[in-house]
Amino acid sequence: MKNTEALVRKKALVVGANGVIGKNLIDYLEQLPDWDIVGLSRRGGVSDSRTRYVAVDLLDESDTKEKLSPLTDITHIFYAAYQDRPTWAELVAPNVAMLVNVVDAIEPIAPGLQHISLMQGYKVYGAHLGPFKTPAKETDAYHMPPEFNVDQQQFLERRQLGSNWTWSALRPSVVCGFALGNPMNLAMVIAIYASISKELGLPLRFPGKPGAYNSLLEMTDAGLLAKATVWAATDERCANQAFNITNGDLFRWNELWPKIATSFGLETAPPLQMSLESVMADKEELWKGMVEKHGLVNNSYKDVSSWHFGDFVFGWDYDFFADGTKARRFGFHEFMDTEGMFLDIFEDLRRRKVIPA
Repeated sequence: MKNTEALVRKKALVVGANGVIGKNLIDYLEQLPDWDIVGLSRRGGVSDSRTRYVAVDLLDESDTKEKLSPLTDITHIFYAAYQDRPTWAELVAPNVAMLVNVVDAIEPIAPGLQHISLMQGYKVYGAHLGPFKTPAKETDAYHMPPEFNVDQQQFLERRQLGSNWTWSALRPSVVCGFALGNPMNLAMVIAIYASISKELGLPLRFPGKPGAYNSLLEMTDAGLLAKATVWAATDERCANQAFNITNGDLFRWNELWPKIATSFGLETAPPLQMSLESVMADKEELWKGMVEKHGLVNNSYKDVSSWHFGDFVFGWDYDFFADGTKARRFGFHEFMDTEGMFLDIFEDLRRRKVIPA
């Protein structure tokens, strides 16, 4: 008997399948021999022999139960869905409701459910509000609500009591990888900003707050995060635990930015604080011209730009990093060089003809 046939098969439900986290998680699961995969998103996707996509409105309880009713053999839920809203308080209701609707739909019909994996972030530590305690640790106290990440985890903690399944919570920094139409994709922000700067004959200026250029930061590679997510979901030592997942190194934009510029064949100029959301708002026609001129895949300007998120990240004029040693103590030892990660992503975007070669 082949080893792959001897493996006990598992079935993953990846919620938020088209995002940078969900897409890279599916890519990783498809490399493993013992997983079958179902991907959920509002847009659905093109199914193949390994992954079946389901289009569903997770904010609609009835639609969620109807679309998920055939999925009686799910063993692992990987929750990475996100709904954006204008204010922190408005984020709570939809993001908690989507998780609740998924669990309400799957738990009663899937007797083999083993684990629910929750994707979080440093909002748990108040990183989005201003300077926070660094390095942040999983044991740090929660901050004043509202905070949907905390509410989601507390829902799972309550729901898990007396259940056969366990949960884990993954807390990455800014996640970088390939995905289109994602509202939180920093690598794409930089790639499109640099490509447009080059098209206009401009140097690459850091657009964030002056203090942000010198702050100490870290990132999380989407492929690394995928490996950590599956590890935490399948290693019994990780049951009902939260983990910071980071590349393992720290950087400052003042050192990395010139290297990014060089990778695009650009010079740098002194940083100049500006809102990308404002200054890039009129660049859609320029982008369309670049697509035609350079023979790029015809992705819409909206799908390749996440300017609001770029402004958010480049506005961190304070240190932004967490302690990643808990994951290592529990057995996860993967790491990633952040400079290499960015350069690899940019090269991947060129190969995919998302940005000019």
